[in-house]
Amino acid sequence: MRMRNKNLVGLVYMAPALIFVSLFVLIPFVQLIYTSFTDASLLGGGKWVGFTNYTRIWADSNFWKALAFTAKYTLFITPVLMIGGYLLALLTATNRPVLQFARGVIFMPVVIGLGTSSLLWLWLFDQQVGLFNKALLDLHIVDKMLVWFTSADMALWAVIISVVWKVVGFGMILFVAAIQSISKEVTEASLIDGASYWQRVSRIYLPLTTRTILLVTLISAIGSMLAFEQLYIMTGGGPRGLTFTSVYWIYQSSFIKFQLGYGSALSIVLTAIIMIGAAIQITLTARRAPA
Repeated sequence: MRMRNKNLVGLVYMAPALIFVSLFVLIPFVQLIYTSFTDASLLGGGKWVGFTNYTRIWADSNFWKALAFTAKYTLFITPVLMIGGYLLALLTATNRPVLQFARGVIFMPVVIGLGTSSLLWLWLFDQQVGLFNKALLDLHIVDKMLVWFTSADMALWAVIISVVWKVVGFGMILFVAAIQSISKEVTEASLIDGASYWQRVSRIYLPLTTRTILLVTLISAIGSMLAFEQLYIMTGGGPRGLTFTSVYWIYQSSFIKFQLGYGSALSIVLTAIIMIGAAIQITLTARRAPA
């Protein structure tokens, strides 16, 4: 009887979260799956068409091109976020007032909306009045103003710089927490044994923070695969549609071309790709993680 009451109390506490997830995640996801099998449009319709939308995806070169660009963007930005976040964590892990202040400054961009930061960096990269170009000129890194958004590669790096500035502090905070959770006895023993700083980093910090590294990598990779706002605001998919991400193409299909059914099918395919990639990453990394 007592166990039943405990289970009932547990369900009562879980009820708000379960209701929220059901209303805003599960039910919409089921509706998305159903819509992907219809010819639903913003202009009306919704007739059942079976797997027509899914077979159409295989012939959609624009989607696969967007997926390839998304993978390229993810492969570029994820290591930068990981390495940058970890190095910043190593530099600021000590709880000195100056370093605590530095952590706060680095973390501040995380709380800024992605749309706001993208607009800020769009202005900073402006060829005529952008401060970023002026700084490069003053430092003699370049000899003329750069036009960042006429080349796909330049546009990609512009977006990467803006996103790293905004997001790197999030990983840093997680890494700082992981490093500070390492037992002091372990680090003191390594100091007594004469281990250098980089020996402590490679043989103590990195192995004991593997699970946090996995978490940050997973969050960064999934966030990059779902990139939309920064590309929508800064590049508009240009030049010549070379910076379309998968989510951007789904947006175009669903709300610009009014093909909600096809856009839903694209969303399901992208979700499946992300889930498979995340499962592979978790499996491979978990085998190397310490127990």
